[in-house]
Amino acid sequence: MNVIRKILISCAFVSFAFLSACRSAKPTAVSQNANLRARRIVDFDHDWRFLKADAAGAENSEFDDSNWRKLDVPHDWSIEGPFSETNKTGGAGGFLPAGIGWYRKHFSLPEEDSGRRVSVEFDGVMANSDVWINGHHLGKRPYGYVSFSYELTPYLNFGARPNVIAVRADNSQQPASRWYAGAGIYRHVRLVVTDPVHIKHWGTFVTTPHASAEETVVHIESTVTNQSDSPREISMRFSLRDPDGKSAGNAETKTQVVPAGQSATFTQEISVKNPRRWSLKNPVLYQVNSEVRAGNEILDDEKTSFGIRHFEFRSDTGFWLNGKNFKIYGVCLHSEASAFGAAVPLGVWERRLSELKKLGVNAIRTAHNPPAPEFLDLCDRMGFLVMDEFFDCWTVGKNSYDYHLYFDEWSKTDARDTILRDRNHPSIILYSVGNEIHDTPKAELAKRILKGLVEVCHENDPTRPVTQALFRPNVSHDYDDGLADMLDVIGTNYRDNELLAAQREKPSRKIIGTEQRQDRQTWLWLRDNPSHSGQFLWSGIDYLGESRRWPVVAAGSGLLERTATPRPLAFERQSWWSEKPMVFMTRRVARSAEIPADPGFNPLDRRQVLFPDWTPRNSAAHEENVEVYSNCREVELFLNGKSLGAKTIHADASPRNWEVPFEPGTLKAIGKNDDKAVAEFELRTAGEPAKIVLKTESKTLAPGFDNVAFVSAEVVDENGILIPHANDLITFNISGPGMIAAVDSANNASHESFQAKQRRAFQGRCFAILKATGANGKIILTASAPGLKSSTITIPTIRAGE
Repeated sequence: MNVIRKILISCAFVSFAFLSACRSAKPTAVSQNANLRARRIVDFDHDWRFLKADAAGAENSEFDDSNWRKLDVPHDWSIEGPFSETNKTGGAGGFLPAGIGWYRKHFSLPEEDSGRRVSVEFDGVMANSDVWINGHHLGKRPYGYVSFSYELTPYLNFGARPNVIAVRADNSQQPASRWYAGAGIYRHVRLVVTDPVHIKHWGTFVTTPHASAEETVVHIESTVTNQSDSPREISMRFSLRDPDGKSAGNAETKTQVVPAGQSATFTQEISVKNPRRWSLKNPVLYQVNSEVRAGNEILDDEKTSFGIRHFEFRSDTGFWLNGKNFKIYGVCLHSEASAFGAAVPLGVWERRLSELKKLGVNAIRTAHNPPAPEFLDLCDRMGFLVMDEFFDCWTVGKNSYDYHLYFDEWSKTDARDTILRDRNHPSIILYSVGNEIHDTPKAELAKRILKGLVEVCHENDPTRPVTQALFRPNVSHDYDDGLADMLDVIGTNYRDNELLAAQREKPSRKIIGTEQRQDRQTWLWLRDNPSHSGQFLWSGIDYLGESRRWPVVAAGSGLLERTATPRPLAFERQSWWSEKPMVFMTRRVARSAEIPADPGFNPLDRRQVLFPDWTPRNSAAHEENVEVYSNCREVELFLNGKSLGAKTIHADASPRNWEVPFEPGTLKAIGKNDDKAVAEFELRTAGEPAKIVLKTESKTLAPGFDNVAFVSAEVVDENGILIPHANDLITFNISGPGMIAAVDSANNASHESFQAKQRRAFQGRCFAILKATGANGKIILTASAPGLKSSTITIPTIRAGE
């Protein structure tokens, strides 16, 4: 976990003002008062200047950026488009632009900070970033997915003299990825001001090695750096808070002398009786406050959230959490989010994960790179397990300009930094050091690289197992040449039958499916084998890029569409994975296309064969194949009130199908357990398009980057039934303290701009995504289209935290 980012500043001891620059020449001022405690965290997202081009000399303080665009970060300039078949990213990058972007920020620091240490933290810059402060080059990070920090202290001005930080991001060499990766400072930035004696960046590690229901021991390890000119006698005090904020224990270390320019590690343990353990259904978090003390003086402090839990993988029974054995029902997710590109508000992820949880998903694989730190915070709070993956390639590239160019120099540093940042998250249960690595056929090279990566993982976090998404083991002989057995848990993509066979040959192997097809056989391999820990489907949500042909700009393999609307086939997965009784119907118009044994296929090459409506385009007499997904023991189907018979659940997990002579009206399915109706679902025939209906789950909206309201605009008939083939161009107008942040639909072949006030409906629906620009008001959104009755919706705005 990025523990620096998690610091909460106590109002009783900390006060600082972050004074916004007037958007002209005045720099942002960072001030403090006499009651300030040691550490100060400054939101550094606001008041940047941006240029989408290269600019000679832009690293220098005196460079004139007055004509540059003014904006806040996180910011992904590539998502602004336009889509074009000629863009160098090609189908892999969603046919969106690439290039060079510059960011500059003017700011000032108070004179009293001149004796302190000041650093800047970037959660991610895409890609090949260079950073300067007042013309001094601080460093370069090629990998756009890693977080990093630079100390600014030696080059800073204090008092009246301003400072300029400059960032150059370069992804102009393409193709550099197999999917859309974004461009620019697309994650959060912060300034950190500390005493010269302070906790090292990502220097605190909290573990619960024996987390029983009766008692656990919380082990805390924290590294302190002395950047002063003299030795210091230092101790640390750790204070534990339970999920309700009440004290759960305190401890203080012995004093150590930390020499100037060196670091020392302090360790302590706190026993907790009857702990509240983190689990999927009860994802409660504890917090430890770590204080660096010189006598009675507090030099530094930080707060770290963590969860008390114990997990393990067993070779015979798979995955266990807190003494309970269950299957991992996972999906793979890329880090972009459609209309927002790579700069994703947390509210977008919360909506997406909520929809996945309804389907029974309990785990996420961060394919194929480290995610934003706040995404992991969200998984902690929502109760998801996480496979934290690092790389899509090693020394053999999959594209001309991807990470293979930097692997030898940077891979161990990037893996180490990611582990140090993420290791306090209770959600993380696995580190994955690679996906479908093309080095593996070269056995000795691959084993040498893997050995080094596994060592980096174990050295920086010995509490979590390491896996890798092995690929085509029948070609590379990973099970025979010893490569697979270098992993703590063997992961394999798509070939679960070979994975199970390898375990039968060597029963001590612990196994998991790291990437899977969504077919029934793959599910049965997991369901019917106790030793199989779980699977991660490709993919959880549609994503931009990985398209084989224009005009398609996104991959359509998700359980959810890009707008987080479930696909019909997602409900088959829900019937297998969810504990809640459910039933869902769809019209099947043809057989599903055969999915190749190897990945690399594009699901968009398969024609849509499932339609969740009772409005076929052919209204003449014909039969419809009605396919029903349900976990209920019995499902009875009714057409216009007449029973079409009941069917019991199939042992092989196959759906229940009826051949139904079409007639307009209502088709209803009722799911029963022990002759009691426990779930139902109905489809109604739509009439002529009549109006637009606006819907949202957001009751209020507060200002802030992470807060969004999704408003769906549906084309319906007079009775409110969705018109499934409607593609009307819908125009949105907004008034009040709000803005249309983006518009979107599920159409993976659309080239419409996301930054617009209109969107064409796709299969009857599109979305406007709103942000609040002020509190204590009302946002009024209206949607209109020619020939349809318009619709209006109102969302009150509130202050953040209300």
